[in-house]
Amino acid sequence: MKSGFLVRTLLPTLLAAITALGGVRGALAAESRESEAKATLNALYESRPAAKALGAKAKAILVFPDVRKGGIILGGQSGEGVLLKNGKLAGRYRVDGLLVGLEVGAQSFAYTIFFMSDAAFEQMRATHGLEIGTDPNIVLVDSGAAKEVTTGTTQADVYAYVTNQKGLMGGISVQGLKFTEIER
Repeated sequence: MKSGFLVRTLLPTLLAAITALGGVRGALAAESRESEAKATLNALYESRPAAKALGAKAKAILVFPDVRKGGIILGGQSGEGVLLKNGKLAGRYRVDGLLVGLEVGAQSFAYTIFFMSDAAFEQMRATHGLEIGTDPNIVLVDSGAAKEVTTGTTQADVYAYVTNQKGLMGGISVQGLKFTEIER
């Protein structure tokens, strides 16, 4: 009698509790990603005033606080982030990429992308990703060039910043990136 009671009553209750905890854990991870992304964006704004000027004009900002990259000749990169519009969460995305060439090492970094026009953002969404090197026009801003970017000189459709680099990656390669919306 006791074993039947356990199977019929406690087992379904235990399974429901485990399922609920999984949902809570997923929600907490999503909130954590959003907090990390906003912290990454604020750190970028503090270290590069030009990025703050871009953020004020951007139609949407895609922030990946922790992208992992590694490979030996053939490699890949991946990370999860959030899309912000007017400072509010508008979607969750992941970035995946393939590297082919003379490349060796591993690193992590933050990747922030400013969409300066609705058309550039909509093109990324319509093509279910964005391949680096094709339209819209993308400018990868490094620390030297960041000093020259102002609201008066922004003419590209998309600006990207790579920050918080850790690890060592060297070589030359051809790479492509794909952004995928993972939940809304």
